[in-house]
Amino acid sequence: MSKKILIVGGGYAGFYTAWKLEGLLRAGEAEVTIVDPLPYMAYLPFLPEVAAGSIEPRHAVVARRRHLSKTQEIAGKVTGISHATKTATITPNNGEAYDFAYDEIVITTGSVSRTFPIPGIADNAIGMKTIEEAVYVRDRMVRNFGLAAQLPKDSAERARLLTVTVVGGGFAGIESVSELRSFATSLLRRYPEISFDETKFHLVEAMGRIMPEVTEKLADWVVQDQTRRGVDIHLNTQLQSAEGGHMQLSTGENYESDLIVWTAGVMPRPFLRGTDLPIGARGHVIGSPTLQVTTEEGEVVAGAWTAGDTSQTPDISSTPGPGGFCVPNAQHAVRQGRLLAKNIVASLRGEGVREYNHKNAGAVAGLGMNTGVFKSGGGFALKGYFAWLAHRFYHGLAIPTWERKWRVFGGWISHFFLGRDIVSLEATQEPRAIFEEFASRPKPAAE
Repeated sequence: MSKKILIVGGGYAGFYTAWKLEGLLRAGEAEVTIVDPLPYMAYLPFLPEVAAGSIEPRHAVVARRRHLSKTQEIAGKVTGISHATKTATITPNNGEAYDFAYDEIVITTGSVSRTFPIPGIADNAIGMKTIEEAVYVRDRMVRNFGLAAQLPKDSAERARLLTVTVVGGGFAGIESVSELRSFATSLLRRYPEISFDETKFHLVEAMGRIMPEVTEKLADWVVQDQTRRGVDIHLNTQLQSAEGGHMQLSTGENYESDLIVWTAGVMPRPFLRGTDLPIGARGHVIGSPTLQVTTEEGEVVAGAWTAGDTSQTPDISSTPGPGGFCVPNAQHAVRQGRLLAKNIVASLRGEGVREYNHKNAGAVAGLGMNTGVFKSGGGFALKGYFAWLAHRFYHGLAIPTWERKWRVFGGWISHFFLGRDIVSLEATQEPRAIFEEFASRPKPAAE
């Protein structure tokens, strides 16, 4: 009898698990179903470049229905899991919730932005975890330049519109502030009314250094390089309030900022705590090196698997991550997804499963146009233009499917000759506004 495999979440790990399963499963061996509210997998390392207008938004996502021809897609969310009865509650995007019976479940729900109860953050900030957020940031930047150009130079509102704050000095934060600074510099050619000195960019980091994934020497170089390019980097500094866009830092500094981007950490989706799966102290599904879900004592939970940001997977490599677990990044999610598919098939066939033991491929970051940093797994480091080329080459090849690779590289080539597209499509957030404004309505009935 054909087994039912349910994949919860269609991001990196979920997509790669399904993609690999399609090639490994024999006809009739299993039915694979993937549940996700969105119809695509977003390639998250490209989000800062999407926000900076260097990559078209649709090129940074992969349509699952185009590349998963044998997998059933359900547009919705898994809102409950009872593994004791092997039943998941699925709430579709349109319709009533229902129960779904499975034989094997794969938890790859990814992560969401982890915030702290800082006044004003929930109301005024935006993350850099989804393609929608990146598009919003890009459109907001262009809109703000247009509005500021029409205001007097000594206007407080003009200064506010031209000030951007990024909270968090990890890879996502430093890439975001660097790409946005680079984008703003390129926009100045189209807005002669605005000077470079009027555009303010702040990076707020609570720790004493940025980018813990690279050496301290390389991180110090990034601070110096970005400071030279016009980014104010506040180390050992905490954001205390952002109410109404008024930024208050622990150093006593105060300023106004219209665009606030939060990149200070991620967390698993909270609904997992309400399931009967073993959950770690920080909300992750407890996993093993074989990517099987286990209890805290290490006992395997039959029929349950996990990978990616949502999993607490022991890092048994020679260079383990903090706490001895795999860090939440794309490199792990992609590799784990591939191995997870192999292990599921091996388990179904009564064969042995393998442990996830990776070789660190290093770290690479783009820091705006023509500059970046690169650190290989062996410790070799690059900075500047050649590191930027390495960043583009690596991620251009890493995005799944050749169809997407061609689109990304083609976009970069066109931008080289034509420059970045600076059109803001912010009006798409209310697409019916113009239609409603002029639409004829029935006359009220006479009394």
